[in-house]
Amino acid sequence: MLKQILNKLPKKPIKSESLEDPSITKPNPPKRSSSAVFPSSILTGIEPLIPFKDAPISEQMSLFISKLSLCCMVFDFNDPSKNPEEKELKRLTLLELLDFITSGQAPKFSEPAIFALCKMCSVNLYRIFPPNYRNNRCSRGKNKGEKQENEVDEPSFDPAWPHLRIVYDVLLEYVASSSVEPKVAKKYINHSFILQLLDLFESEDPRERGCLKAIMHRIYGKFMVHRPFIRKSISNVFYRFVFESERHNGIAELLEIFGSVITGFSLPLKEEHRIFLWRVLIPLHKPKCLGVYFQQLCYCVSQFIEKDPKLASMVIRGLLKYWPITNSQKEVMFLGEIEEILEAISMVEFQRIMVPLFWRIGCCITSSHFQVAEKALLLWNNDQIYNLIGHNREVILPIIFPALEMNMQNHWNQSVLNLTHSVRNVMTEMDNMLFLACFARFLEEREKESFETEKRKEAWARLENAASLQPVSWNTTAVLIKGRRDSTYETRKNEATDQMTGLESLISS
Repeated sequence: MLKQILNKLPKKPIKSESLEDPSITKPNPPKRSSSAVFPSSILTGIEPLIPFKDAPISEQMSLFISKLSLCCMVFDFNDPSKNPEEKELKRLTLLELLDFITSGQAPKFSEPAIFALCKMCSVNLYRIFPPNYRNNRCSRGKNKGEKQENEVDEPSFDPAWPHLRIVYDVLLEYVASSSVEPKVAKKYINHSFILQLLDLFESEDPRERGCLKAIMHRIYGKFMVHRPFIRKSISNVFYRFVFESERHNGIAELLEIFGSVITGFSLPLKEEHRIFLWRVLIPLHKPKCLGVYFQQLCYCVSQFIEKDPKLASMVIRGLLKYWPITNSQKEVMFLGEIEEILEAISMVEFQRIMVPLFWRIGCCITSSHFQVAEKALLLWNNDQIYNLIGHNREVILPIIFPALEMNMQNHWNQSVLNLTHSVRNVMTEMDNMLFLACFARFLEEREKESFETEKRKEAWARLENAASLQPVSWNTTAVLIKGRRDSTYETRKNEATDQMTGLESLISS
């Protein structure tokens, strides 16, 4: 088998001018689904098994290309007994290529070398995952039973990872190498190459997604011409995830990439970036699997607010729009994010959203789920939030006071009762006169509600007594229905007559 691979290499070197057009695509090998970005061709005839140290400096780049061509052979790793010698040869060759790139002694990469390296990476890395591979963590937990069952599942690992890892390392070192000219490399690391890299974030193997994240960081930093396209492509992945499938394994890693991208945004923020915050990051709070990427999402949102504090009120309005009323775990996450935002918000922005925000916090205080109620009540322990409430207590205390009193009277959890009592004491110390006024108003409203309740009960009792003393016969019911129909007919007839009279007068005038 080894001789067959080596015999496929031509004996004479081919000049760089004879390279095929990289835009031409050829069919992929049947065993793996690979990229069609780069045509399959052998670029040199130098013996690929010669070590770099034994080759003259003038021939090292040709030897580099030859070794890359050898590594384009793809093997089946599902069966360890198949081609063990050839697999080991490929692994050693990949390690040699990695050492050559990282040594710093490599000459400046020529265009044929860049072409050959991108081709080797595309053949080995780009593949289509089987359908069962996409039953991923973000599509799990459709119901309670499924969620409990899948929480203990471990991600499946690609048996070819020992080779894939080295290929990823080669690509990472190549992109980061100072010997690569971005103006030349952008012909091969193009839009198609980037899109297929993004498709690999579907992998369930966290090790592979980590490598892809590092490579995409490097590509974004080195190829400035591709930055708008990368941002747009990642946004499209988020759009499909939020509004179509809610199925993707790499949302957390893509958000980590965007977190570092946001830190480099210049001020004032472009409209494109504001739209990304409102149409992508805020709706990402909607999916059920929010907990998988919540930490990375919060970081991105906080970076936007740090860049422009005026965005804080817009973010809170978005969170209130997607508030998870029926999901207690997500409510706790939302309250945690609200707390982080309030720590950085200005007084002006806070006053814009304090009424709807504390109405929602009041609902959380009375939640029967003790973790939600505790998280809402613990907001008063934050010094920044305490100061915001203190400066606006005339508006906030009347909103939350009924929730505090209802908790004191009805809540089942002792910890929530203790926190509620503590918050009441804090509000009393903050403004005792306002607290007493709210308490008096609360008692008045409760008396009014009791009076209305008693009034409704008496009205229903009178109706029940009247119905039991004078039962309505079928004939009486028919007469009532007929009379109601006749009155409706006469009313509609009169309305139509009035409309016709109005139209006639309008036409005559």
